[in-house]
This record gives sequence, C-alpha cells and structure tokens, in this order.
Amino acid sequence: MSTGRLGELLVREKLISLQQLRQAQEEQRRGGTKLGYALAKLGFVSDGEITNFLSSQYRVPAVDLTDVEIEEELTKLVAREVCERHTIVPLLRKGSNVTVAMADPTNLNAIDDIKFLTGYNVNVVVASETAILQCIEASYSSPESYDEMLSEFDEDEVDFVEETGEISIVELEKEAAGAPVVRLVNAILLNAISKGASDIHVEPYEKTLRIRYRIDGVLLNEMEPPAKLKNPLVSRLKIMSSLDIAERRLPQDGRIKLKLGGGREMDFRVSVLPTSYGEKVVLRLLDKSNLQLDMTKLGFDAEPLTNFKWAIDQPWGMVLVTGPTGSGKTTTLYSALSEMNKSTTNICTAEDPVEYSLQGINQVQMHDEIGLNFAASLRSFLRQDPDIIMVGEIRDFETAEIAVKAALTGHLVLSTLHTNDAPSTISRLLNMGVEPFLITASVNLVLAQRLARRVCKDCAQPVTLDPRVLADLGVDADNAPPGQAKKGAGCKVCHDSGYKGRVALYEVMQFTDPLKEMVLQGASTSELKAAAIKNGLNTLRMSGIAKIMQGMTTPEEVMRVTMGD
Repeated sequence: MSTGRLGELLVREKLISLQQLRQAQEEQRRGGTKLGYALAKLGFVSDGEITNFLSSQYRVPAVDLTDVEIEEELTKLVAREVCERHTIVPLLRKGSNVTVAMADPTNLNAIDDIKFLTGYNVNVVVASETAILQCIEASYSSPESYDEMLSEFDEDEVDFVEETGEISIVELEKEAAGAPVVRLVNAILLNAISKGASDIHVEPYEKTLRIRYRIDGVLLNEMEPPAKLKNPLVSRLKIMSSLDIAERRLPQDGRIKLKLGGGREMDFRVSVLPTSYGEKVVLRLLDKSNLQLDMTKLGFDAEPLTNFKWAIDQPWGMVLVTGPTGSGKTTTLYSALSEMNKSTTNICTAEDPVEYSLQGINQVQMHDEIGLNFAASLRSFLRQDPDIIMVGEIRDFETAEIAVKAALTGHLVLSTLHTNDAPSTISRLLNMGVEPFLITASVNLVLAQRLARRVCKDCAQPVTLDPRVLADLGVDADNAPPGQAKKGAGCKVCHDSGYKGRVALYEVMQFTDPLKEMVLQGASTSELKAAAIKNGLNTLRMSGIAKIMQGMTTPEEVMRVTMGD
C-alpha cells in the first residue's frame, strides 16, 4: 500500500484528521521513516490501531509479535534483506505453506518474491511495522554468540604487539578486514543498538580488552575479547570511520553511518584516544528516529513547562540549560528549536559537534584547529540577520560576553553551561567576568536537568516506601505527594535491571525582578536558591520525588542523579 493510500484510508475512516496526516507526512520526510511509524511516534494513532484497521479493511488476521521467536529454519528460508525490503517476517511453515506477517497486506511484490524464493504458498497475516522491524532485529541479528565468533580466531593469526614493536599497516589492514574481526565489530555495533545503548567503550588494558555499553546512563560490561584483538578491532573501527590507522599517537574523531531495515539510519560518533596500552575508542550512538522533540513528553511538569515555553517565546534574552554531560541538555535545546522552527524565523546554531541535523535550521560545526570556535561563530551569526541563536556551550568570558550582547540587541539566545543547579548558573557567569547588570538585563530563565532511569513498564510492581527513604530525600511521609511508587522486578525486556528508558527531572528558575535585585546586591548562590524556592521553584530533588510518586522512577535513582539538598 502506498503512503498516500494508507493516509487516505485513515482519514476517510476518521481515525486521523487531514491536518494530522500532513504533520505525519512532514515527520516522515524529516526522519526518513514510513507513515505508520510517523503517525505512532506523534501519538495520533497507535501501532495496534493501524494493524486492526488494516486487518478489518482487507479481512486478514492480525497478530501480536511480542515475545515471538522466529525459528532458525525460517530465517534461513527467507533472507534478512528480503524481510527488510518488504517489511515482512516469516512466522510458520506447515506443509507447502508459509505464513508471513506483513505491515502492508496489499504488497503483491513481496508475496511473489516469497513464493519465488521459497517455492511455498504464502498465507498473509498483518502486524505493525514497528513490531515487524523489532522481530527482524531480534531474530536475524547476531545469531552467533561472542564466544562462537572468538573461537574462529586462530591463536597464531594475530600477535600481541609490544610497545617498542613496529606495526605493519598492510598486515593491520588485512587483519581488520578478516571475516571474524568484521563480524565481531558488526555484532558489537548491532547489539548496542538492540540493547538501546547510548555509548560503546572499547578499552585496551595490559592483558585484557574490555567492551562496555552505557545503557540508560549506566556503564555495563558487555564482553572481554583477548587483548591480542585490540589492534585489529580498533583498526576496523578506524577504517569504518575513515580515520588514519597509521596514526596511533594523536586523538582522532570520525563518524560511522549504518543503514538498518525500514529505511532507518544510525550514526556513530567515534572518538579515538591514545592510552598506555593502546587506543581507547568511544562510540556515541545517534539515532534520529528516537530523538524526542515533543516537550510535553520529555518529563516536564505543567508549571515548569509553561515557564519554559514563556521564556522561548520572548523576542529577545537568554535561556540557559545546565547540567552535567549526558543529562539531556542537547535534546531539550533541540526540542525548543523544533518548537520555534517556522518559515518566518532565521535560526543559527553553533555546535560541537552537530549531533542531529534539523531541517530548516542553519547548524555550524566548530573547528577549533582553524579558529572556528563558539565566539567566532557568534560574531558571524550577528551578521547573518538571525532571530534565534543557539550556542552549544558557554565556556569562557569571550563567548559569554558576545552571547549577552546578542541577547541585549534583540536576539533570543539559547545555550548550555556545566553547573549543578539553576541558581549556581548566575554565580558561574559572574565568575567568568560578566557584569551583574548585564546578567540581570539579559537572562530570562535558567533550567537545570538530570536524567533518571525509568522503571520498566513490563515488570513494574507497586511498592510501599520506607519513611526513612523519604526522610533521606528530604520529605516527611505525611507530606509526600499523592501517588503510587513502583519498582521493576526485572524481566527480559529490561535485561533484568528493572529499568528501561529514562525520564528527565527539571528545575526551572524564572529570573524574576526580586532575584535580579538580589544579584545586583551581591547575594550568594545559597541566598538566591532560598529566595527562588520561596517564590515557588521546584528543585531537581522535588521534581524527582514527584516522579517517584508517579511510579516513573525510584528513590535510588533520584538520590544518584540529584544533589543532597
């Protein structure tokens, strides 16, 4: 079924409006996905509703692919590339018939292909596109275990290179291109995608090589291949990233792009760092299809979201987002930019690096080595007739000074800083050398944030909180917000961790006139914080307590990611 045909049918049956269809088609073009995925992502119609609609429309049975495991015999019968090309998955073979789940039951080309390739008659059932792609990923990715792959390496195939030894680049390229190395690297990358990792760490030590994944903000051991594989494995990653495998003394940065099924693309930002025992490689996974740009779904409570939207709707001034590395600052800024991205606005961003490409926004990648830094970009932006400017990070006085001046001359400036909470951001600007009167005149709002692991929905169980736990969080049991705390028991979906995904905790401080007056009078950070709380500021800890009582996260997570105040 063509995209237009599906959209037309859904509108005709009043499952979606024409305006929602147009929004979904725009999302589809922007993300390179299919229409059903775009509709589900925007929340207009669920995967299940689309599946049931197609089932009744074409009188084809609908199936739920949750926990379905495809037999190895079927994965050999129908190749992965065929499944991905047609968004199908084989489910059952009986006699001379094979049952195939399809996202589009009208795709006669797919049915003909299966008949030709297998020689069997095809029975069609319908399932959601998302479920089929997940089923393909689970059934076809890395059928071998790491141990099976490692067993194929000959002991004499790769030698450990001493510090003083010379490395033959030709030999290294040959080893890196060897089938076992290629398969091992592919398995590491694909397993990271399937487990929802945000980073992959490849770490060489004297006698071991360690692979770790960062999943929901926590680093977990994945495997430990023999140390002799460190050079071929790192070389393979450098070849894929178009880096110089002969250069082992200097840090290098590159990028890998993988094409997955269903038109999905995954980018890996690669950083190579020379260490005592070889080169450490860290890969950051950038999945645009999972980029959440809807602010209402990020974790904002109603009042902080209203305040934040007020600040980004101002014609000029500064909005600052603070928090440690990996706390979701970039996602929050991208969400704000997405909200403000209209044909009537000129948006310029200076980023290091540009993580996601956003249609309609002028994004500039920093190159310090040639003098293109945040300060230089900001100066150029001011000659580009901008309405909105986003600076990846305010790191020094020069950048801060230009950003403040831009905010005072009719531009809306968004940026990030590394501070612990919202009130201490003001002190950080003062310590950089920005004058108090410039800060009070330019800053509209400061937002601090953290990411806490979310309780797994599949194994969440109600729990009663110990009053001592609430006391440690700074809340009296009698004054705790209403709700039901939950904890994950551990299941296959969350890899027995009890957590799946993350939720943001926000501390939104509007820079009101009383707070500005205090800054001009030289008030300390603690005095500013006390005054902000008195005026209704919800701290990160308070935001975390509310999320606990909503069953979204746990006291342990809130303790881990927030300050003890």
